[in-house]
Amino acid sequence: MKLKKYLLFLLIAVLAIYPFTDGTKPQTAIATDEYAQLGISINKILQDERLDGATTGVSIRKATSGELIYDHFGETRLHPASNMKLLTGAAALETLGENYRFSTEVLTDGTVKDGILLGDLYLKGKGDPTLLKEDFDVFAQNLAAQGIKKINGNLLGDDTWYDNIRLSQDITWTDESYYYAAQVSALTASPNADYDAGTVIVEARPNSIAGEPATIKVSPATDVVNIINRSKTVGADQTKKLTIERQHGSNNVIIEGTVPVGGTVTREWIAIWEPSYYALDLFKKSLEEKGIQFVGKSKITLAKAPSDAQLLAFKYSMTLKELFIPFMKLSNNGHAEVLAKEMGKVVHGEGSWEKGIQVIEENSAQLGLDMKNIMIRDASGMSHVNLIPSNELTNLLVAVQTEPWYQTFLSSLPVAGASDRFVGGTLRNRMKVAPTVGNVKAKTGTLTAVSALSGYATTKDGELLTFSIMINNDLAAVTPIEDQIATAIANYKKPE
Repeated sequence: MKLKKYLLFLLIAVLAIYPFTDGTKPQTAIATDEYAQLGISINKILQDERLDGATTGVSIRKATSGELIYDHFGETRLHPASNMKLLTGAAALETLGENYRFSTEVLTDGTVKDGILLGDLYLKGKGDPTLLKEDFDVFAQNLAAQGIKKINGNLLGDDTWYDNIRLSQDITWTDESYYYAAQVSALTASPNADYDAGTVIVEARPNSIAGEPATIKVSPATDVVNIINRSKTVGADQTKKLTIERQHGSNNVIIEGTVPVGGTVTREWIAIWEPSYYALDLFKKSLEEKGIQFVGKSKITLAKAPSDAQLLAFKYSMTLKELFIPFMKLSNNGHAEVLAKEMGKVVHGEGSWEKGIQVIEENSAQLGLDMKNIMIRDASGMSHVNLIPSNELTNLLVAVQTEPWYQTFLSSLPVAGASDRFVGGTLRNRMKVAPTVGNVKAKTGTLTAVSALSGYATTKDGELLTFSIMINNDLAAVTPIEDQIATAIANYKKPE
């Protein structure tokens, strides 16, 4: 048997050799004897010319035992993109718990007399990424119900729950204008129930008259954003070529280009510069809409609330279990980074990336990952410096199954081919037929020249396997290759 197994290992290794991908080394793979045919199938897939010049790591394990049954460069450190969220998510569920909630407080250092609040009003954020304009409306209604009609003082935002570093260390200027690289603050707001905190939605609609600028709408309405509209509506037979981008270091949103009459709406989620002021502005609007006016020389700025400030209103967020659906299904980078800072605050008393990443590393080590072989630079996977071997990701996927929060973790993963975006998530338009549809549950990952897919699939024998596919330095669309490998796993049946 030992000789047979050795020969089968050798056979798979030989079958795996295909054209050199880095100019010097052939790629090889091994598979155990009972999975030899699966190994052969995957090796053929990996010969796709779209992988020429790329580095691909593939790891497959038995979910029950953790036994490694297929390994193709599984020990090679690769950029995981959003597969980094698997580590972050596991750490958050273990550290904070499924029932954890963020909170936001409205406080004052003054007193109310004859309907006038004599003193400053504080809006204190504690990391909640799910605050919407309607939540500020509720805060304002609570103050009105307490008889407050005027405020003779300042409106102050307290975002000191976290540090004041807004972006993780490897975010580039070309990314930071957009929702996927939004600034992180303990006091922030979201435009809708996807909860892309620290962003607004900017829409550009063609004017009905050629020659006129496009019609612009910002949601939610906020004075923090300054629209610079340089767009032009052109004839219906002309081409749409429109850009919406925030100017670095400001909240000037510049809209340039052309939109044809009768054409489609252009929509961008734009990240706000200093989102604490964004939350304050929405709160001020809510106060005014409820008839509460500021009097005197009031100002809006940031300041730490006094420890003895009186609590006027507060809100708890949804539970972490509920937040995990938009977080993982839609691969929300902001949620990952907020969770890192929250973990740092709860465990080490400091809401920073340094302390948050420390918690992720500590938890990953406790789950059995080899941290000497891993580099973590952020919590979302946006960094091109993060490095994880695919064998460690399958290790994680095996280990979490024994945790009490595993069902929350599993339920948060995108489901292949499920059309509901809060079920299928980033896999809703992939693997839409049997045997993968509804079967493959996995986290996607995408960066420039990086693609990844890691999760769970059940074979035709009914055996649950964990898998991780990471492709780096690709210059073509490689998600179909990932889908082919996942399909090969789902299609596999052991020989009689």
